[in-house]
Amino acid sequence: MRVEDRTVDGVSIVRVHGDIVLNGSGPALADRVRALLDQGRTRIVLDVGDVRYVDSGGLGELVASASAARNRGGSIRLLGVGWRLNDLLVVTKLLNAFECFDTEEEALASFGPRATAP
Repeated sequence: MRVEDRTVDGVSIVRVHGDIVLNGSGPALADRVRALLDQGRTRIVLDVGDVRYVDSGGLGELVASASAARNRGGSIRLLGVGWRLNDLLVVTKLLNAFECFDTEEEALASFGPRATAP
């Protein structure tokens, strides 16, 4: 798994490439999300459009990421959920735990207007 992030209108977009698995190579997804939260970046979109496979450990990473964001007053949206991940979220009854979007524009708009500095 490879992860890269960028910021658009105050929202962190984390793009995940490859599989989200328990013993995947590279840093854990939840660790990357926690690092963003530590920087005060509480509005996060996880772009999973390039994810081919998610195992139970990977599903745990998604849940841990969402939980960490909620605990810090933030939230996570999923972007580009494929049919396999969608089916997994349905079977595990976690689909309602995530807001899922088909386009980046929809995901960004779901956070509402960006707060402007006085």
